[in-house]
Amino acid sequence: MKIKILSIYFLLFFFSGINIIPAATEALTIYTYDSFNSEWGPGPIVFKGFEEKCSCKLKVVSIGDSGKVLNRVILEKVNPQADILLGLNNSELEKSFSYHLWQPYRSSLLVKVPTDLRVDKKYRVTPFDYGYIGFVYDSQKLRKAPKSLQDLLDPKYKRKIVIQNPKTSSPGLSMLHWTIAVYGEQGYLDYWKKLQPNLLSITDGWSAAYGMFSKGEVPIVLSYVTSPAYHLEYEKTERYQTAVFQEGHYRQIEFAGILKGTKRIKLARAFIDFMLSDIFQNAIPLKNWMFPVIHYQALPDSFRIVPKPKSAPELNPARVNQQNSKWLKAWSRAMSE
Repeated sequence: MKIKILSIYFLLFFFSGINIIPAATEALTIYTYDSFNSEWGPGPIVFKGFEEKCSCKLKVVSIGDSGKVLNRVILEKVNPQADILLGLNNSELEKSFSYHLWQPYRSSLLVKVPTDLRVDKKYRVTPFDYGYIGFVYDSQKLRKAPKSLQDLLDPKYKRKIVIQNPKTSSPGLSMLHWTIAVYGEQGYLDYWKKLQPNLLSITDGWSAAYGMFSKGEVPIVLSYVTSPAYHLEYEKTERYQTAVFQEGHYRQIEFAGILKGTKRIKLARAFIDFMLSDIFQNAIPLKNWMFPVIHYQALPDSFRIVPKPKSAPELNPARVNQQNSKWLKAWSRAMSE
């Protein structure tokens, strides 16, 4: 009897033209790096904004830094557990392409993004912010700031610099690539050997390094040129400054993309569109401390102390993919001698 009643109930709804919506729909799963989804990062704002816009649910999984996020996706390639990877940087692009991870998508809003940031002509990934790495210093502890990578070798900076490990950190890897872009494959290891006496510590990630700097343990830290704006915005101080280098600053571009195998392609595409919308882009400066790829509004006043590098030495992504493992091994050997 129960089966008959249920059957009649179903037929009535079917023929009445009313759509039966499941009580709960499966969430769109996004993999990202820890700081993006931290309480002080843009994640809580932008993810909530998308859920309100799409009347859907997101499942956000934070996995260390961007390198760890990519490695997780590669390991799960045969059985994908995520729909979107948010937080891939340009140093990791070709590695991701070699594993054929992406479902291409060209957002209609991409035309608003400057062409030099649209580096993937096959639309596998979409840029959402960018920035430049640089050395931030405490102006109360240093009378004269370094003006180049070469200046960092001066003995007066002995044990006064903290950086991140290029094997475990995104800015650390960018610095390795920065030195290769400036000194070439024949000279970068010699540079690092000369720099080593001036390094107080090489931390696994950015948070540990910047924590040492913030606590006054060291006067110079590898970070981003935008970091001083944070201190001006929230601490109302211009004590911390970015050392502007003559050879320019290495640029990081961050991307997101739809992972191949997703069963929620329409919702995933909607998220990429949302990522280029004003809600998402306007949250980038004061939450991710990077530059948005689309300027829907003027940058916050605190960004007035952020220098815009005159040049950005970069490496070809294909070359990075081919040589990166070799460079890292050589760096490890040189720094352990």
